[in-house]
Parts: sequence; structure tokens; C-alpha cells
Amino acid sequence: MEITVLFTDLAIEQLKSVFDYYCFHAGNNTATKITGKIVDKTLLLENHPRLGTKEILLKKRGYEIRFLIEGNYKILYWIEEPFVYIAAVFDCRQNPDKIKNIKIG
Repeated sequence: MEITVLFTDLAIEQLKSVFDYYCFHAGNNTATKITGKIVDKTLLLENHPRLGTKEILLKKRGYEIRFLIEGNYKILYWIEEPFVYIAAVFDCRQNPDKIKNIKIG
């Protein structure tokens, strides 16, 4: 079965914030490189949707939330075949308890 990776509005907004931050502080090339690596990591899920680890801080949600790490970012996602939904792009330098406040689904 072919899997399609889709970004939620929240994940798109967060990815744009990452881009804007690095564009301002480090330049367009760095911003493009960092956000490109995040997007490239999500594409691995097209062939291996269960590649990520289960997120224990979100285990009580209606979905099994998994994550991948790219640099300082945790890419949170859930699977509803034939789709993988990227729920959020979370900066791991924040308090990890903030993950519990992310609206998913």
C-alpha cells in the first residue's frame, strides 16, 4: 500500500516558524537547509510509517503518536493508512511537557 505524508496546519505553521527564525538569525541558506532536512526526514515515512518511536507523553491520546528526530526537532505524527499525518514540529530545547498541549487529530 502506498503511504502519503500530509502536514497538519499546525505542523506547517511550526515549520514556517523554524524557517523564519533561522532566516532572520542565520540566513536564508541555513533556514532552507534546516527545514529541508525536517521535510526530508518525514519522507522516510512513505516507505516505513512505523519508523518512529512511540511518544509516551501522548500515549493517552486517541491516536498512537510517534516521532522522528531531526536536529533539535521532534517530528510528531500519527498513522491513518494510507496517510501519515505530521502533527507537529516540536523544538526539543523547550520544556518537554509542552508536548502535552499539542492538539492532535
